Amino acid sequence: MLLEPTLRRVGAVAIAALMLGTAPAALFAETPADTLVIAAAIDDIVSLDPHEAYEFSGLDVVNNTYDGLVEINPATLELEPGLAESWAVSEDGMTYTFKMKAGLTFSSGNPVRAEDAAYSLQRAVKINKTPAFILNQFGWTAENVDSMISGAGDTLTIKVDKPYAPTFLYNCLTAGVASIVDAETVKANEVVTDGVSDMGNEWLKSNSAGTGAYVLKSFKPNEGYVLEARPGYWRGDAKMAKVFVTHVPEAATERLQLEKGDIDVARTLTPVDVAGMEGNADVVVQQDVGGQVYYLSFNQKNENYKNPKFLEAMRWAIDYQGMTDTIMKGAAIPHQSFLPKGYLGALDDLPYSLDIEKAKALLAESGVTDPKVALTVRNAADRMDVAQSIQNTFGQAGITVELKVGEGAEQLKEYRARLHDATLQTWGPDYPDPNTNSSTFAENPDNSDAANNTGYLAWRNAYDPGEMTAESKAAVLEQDPAKRVEMYAALQKKHRETSPFIVMMQQARQTGVRANVKGLYTGGAVDAVAYWLVTK
Repeated sequence: MLLEPTLRRVGAVAIAALMLGTAPAALFAETPADTLVIAAAIDDIVSLDPHEAYEFSGLDVVNNTYDGLVEINPATLELEPGLAESWAVSEDGMTYTFKMKAGLTFSSGNPVRAEDAAYSLQRAVKINKTPAFILNQFGWTAENVDSMISGAGDTLTIKVDKPYAPTFLYNCLTAGVASIVDAETVKANEVVTDGVSDMGNEWLKSNSAGTGAYVLKSFKPNEGYVLEARPGYWRGDAKMAKVFVTHVPEAATERLQLEKGDIDVARTLTPVDVAGMEGNADVVVQQDVGGQVYYLSFNQKNENYKNPKFLEAMRWAIDYQGMTDTIMKGAAIPHQSFLPKGYLGALDDLPYSLDIEKAKALLAESGVTDPKVALTVRNAADRMDVAQSIQNTFGQAGITVELKVGEGAEQLKEYRARLHDATLQTWGPDYPDPNTNSSTFAENPDNSDAANNTGYLAWRNAYDPGEMTAESKAAVLEQDPAKRVEMYAALQKKHRETSPFIVMMQQARQTGVRANVKGLYTGGAVDAVAYWLVTK
């Protein structure tokens, strides 16, 4: 039994030696003092081009090798100036002016100019990879973006097609797709095929050209990557000279490596592994939230799910706290609104709890007799346990639940076609602004089958949110940040009290770190991990 972990360790050591150019880690009593060694599941990386990266692991790299005009403070998760020192918006809300900070350079040594910022945003729109939709919301297209975004001297000018809430633009500019790249370096690495330039996309998949605290020195898909600190970082030099992230998808292996001191950070631990490390003074488990919410939704093609009393009965027939304590065991926290904790305007209150007698009374008032719910659930251990808990408590309230277990991809296909009865799902935000979830849960501009608006969760559940569609659209245009918060708060309350959605939990992260590791911020629900503040 001891042989397999030893072999795994030797494999990781060999990779570390190859990538870091150091002596094998077996020669050290612990990880090198100037190097942060991390184990994580990073096989989701598709590209490290900041205008293409969209997966969690890729965005971790982008967050440490690039910066945007506006940034998120890793410690407070609040907006702060990035490569722009200040900005202003015109009275009509259609033109933004950003003043660039002076004296900043890219890792190449080239100065950071407004022209680089303009090129970067234009490039993200033109190469039109998956995350481009975040920027395209402002009316930018490959055909018009050169006229909508321009830079000269220390001034960047951005035009939008509607007077959006300024916070909407600023929040979107913190996303990875809005990272500023070194235009000269990227252009020097373009590949032209049949007269069409890739705008440096192939080169940037495995190289960096940013202003971040680190430079990407090596990347091997499904194996690992190495970041090297660059001196003179505008936020302060990184404390760790190198960051080595190795692909270790097995949580048990990560735990073993962490407890032995072979790694400094383990990012893919399960609740079982976390519980198994209790009492180990050499290891600390950091708690943080992620952006995903766990929810039930009900297809309103079934008339029962339009009955407000029946919907209310189901809300009181769920053991929210019990599921997070016993099933999720630290992998989720109770949460009951569609905006995750950490988002502008998110509600943290928990108005519902398990109350079987109240659920029974509401069911009686509803007039729905002998209700049966066909609940589709993905064939995964945690989803099955949650579904069985719901089946049990619903049953106590007089609601029969039939579990329809299947593969996630097949169930999503059914869900997107509005063919389900009820479903247990998770949803993660696409960008750090409340509109990302508000537009999804509370908007449905056309509820007809023919509309095929599968991007709207409301549409998938044949749910017409009525005035909430207009209220959500108004919130994204509200100029006053405080008023905007109030609008989202009201929208969430109305949604959870009337819609066929029951938000139950929010993802929680459990990161294992050696006790000497300090200053690791994993990004909460709105940002990616920050390495440059870590000490050990």
